[in-house]
Amino acid sequence: MQTVTLGSFNSKDTDSVVDLWTICGLVRPWNDPRKDIERKLQVQPELFLVAHDGLRVVGTAMAGYDGHRGWIHYFAIHPEQQGRGLGRRLVQDIEQRLGALGCPKIHLNVRSKNEAAADFWRAVGFESSDSLTFARRLITD
Repeated sequence: MQTVTLGSFNSKDTDSVVDLWTICGLVRPWNDPRKDIERKLQVQPELFLVAHDGLRVVGTAMAGYDGHRGWIHYFAIHPEQQGRGLGRRLVQDIEQRLGALGCPKIHLNVRSKNEAAADFWRAVGFESSDSLTFARRLITD
């Protein structure tokens, strides 16, 4: 196994990133992940992080800061890498980057049936909230 490195997204990784998101169950029929990548590259692309084990993409996090709260989306760790500390490293990197922007708090969504993800976020110090998430699609992918 190579040393896992963290860095900013590079467009050459697009196919591997989408494959990882698919493996991790993050791709949904109503969201085109390639369009999500294109949109992210227009807004704070430096907050789109990718973890590599050699040439292989093994982790991602798409973060953002709107001046009020930070958000984390598309957080994915390849199943073979889970439990090895990579998720914690990725969270720490995101927290440092968002903190440098003056971000006071980070939010993220976890699907209600994804207990493993909820357990991970609790383990790295996040707390669940009693708020509901509402959404409205403005652009159909």
